Formats: sequence, structure tokens, C-alpha cells
Amino acid sequence: MFCDTHCHLFKEYYNDIKQVINDSVKDNVNRFIVAGCDNLSNKEVIELIEKDNCYGCLGIHPEYAKKYKDEDLDFIEQNLNNKKIVAIGEIGLDYYYEKESRKEQIKLFEQQLELAQKYKVPVVIHSREATKDTIDILKKYQVKGVIHSFNGSLETAQTYIRMGFLLGVNGVITFKNCKLLEVYKKLGINHIVLETDSPYLTPTPFRGKQNYPGRVYTIAKFLSDNLNISMPEIEEITNKNIKQVFDI
Repeated sequence: MFCDTHCHLFKEYYNDIKQVINDSVKDNVNRFIVAGCDNLSNKEVIELIEKDNCYGCLGIHPEYAKKYKDEDLDFIEQNLNNKKIVAIGEIGLDYYYEKESRKEQIKLFEQQLELAQKYKVPVVIHSREATKDTIDILKKYQVKGVIHSFNGSLETAQTYIRMGFLLGVNGVITFKNCKLLEVYKKLGINHIVLETDSPYLTPTPFRGKQNYPGRVYTIAKFLSDNLNISMPEIEEITNKNIKQVFDI
């Protein structure tokens, strides 16, 4: 069985989350790490982790850098003692859509990294068009975790790995013209975890349909077919990697 290390199982996207979970289990995905993005979704995460196979991350996404309140950070800190909260995330920098809020993003990012360092909690990092700043900032803190939806070069991948991070692999790797497969042909899969980013980033051949955690199996099968690695080996490696970072 596989684990979806990054999904957004929120009421905004799904009418019946219980059914989504049941369908995913049928597709050999039986553990879920649900990532919050703002105060509203963070509160939903706290509700969801009451389910046996659900774990959570609490964080404020960079797109909310101009909207969040100090109380939102307080909520994260107050809930870090919950044993089923396994990371602070989804946090980071996004200069693709939100370049004008760069200063605010960096402040928010560093505030959450300080929390992670203080409480020795892993982080789940969102970085888009902001690789240099992301790396430079992470080097200032003693943290580990996952680079969510990694989509960079081999050199960047190796830099993150040297810093102690795992790389999140999702449906993007199946997209036409995506160069990530060439990175993993050289890098191997010893430093990856599998994720869907549901309801986003639906893998080929299901593009156009809403994504859900069961598609982790589709991503694993793509890696198996293209990297000549057996499915049991991918399952074993990725589950072992998860335990190195997350307490689940």
C-alpha cells in the first residue's frame, strides 16, 4: 500500500471525502497527509486527522502572505502538539503568481520556519520561480522535510538532497514535455516521496478529471514502467523515506 504525502481533501473540492478515501484505499493508497494552506483549511485538517488513516500539515501558503493574521500562526503553533500533525506546510515562496508580495512572502516563510525549528517539526515546501531565495532561506534554519511538487534541475535536486530534503513526485512527471523523468533517470528514487496535490495535477492519462489520492498508484506505475523499477520496490523505498521525515 502507498501513502499520498500531499493532498487537499477539503469540502471546497469534494462533496464526499469519505468516499474519496474509500476509493483511494481500493487503489492501494491507504494513508493520507492533508496539507493546509490558510486558517480555514488548517481547521479542516484538524477535523480530518480524526480519521485513522489521515495525518496533517498546518501552514500558510505564500499566496496568503498579504492576508494572514498573527492569530493564524498562533493556531498552527497551538496545534503542533497533536501527534497526527506531522509537519508545517504548505509553506514557501511563489514568484509566479505572487511576485509583488515577495517581501511579505519571505517574512511569512521565515516565521513558519522559525516555528518548525523551535518545535523540531518537518516542513513541506512550496517553491515556484523562487529556487534561489528558497534555498538561501532554508540554509538559515535547522529543518528537514519535503520539497513539494519538485520540478527543477538535477543540480537543484542534488542541492536539496544535500540539505536533507526529500523530493515530492506527483502527476507533473507524467505530463508531455516534462523533463523530470530525465532527472530521476540520473538521480534514482532513493530521495523521493509520492504525492498527488489533489485535487490538482491529475496525471496522464486522466488529465481533465479531478485528481484524488488513489492516483498515487498511477504515478508509481509510471515510475515503474519508465525507470525499470518494480512496484514493490517503489512501495518499499517511498514508505521507508516517509518514515525518515514524518512520524506516521
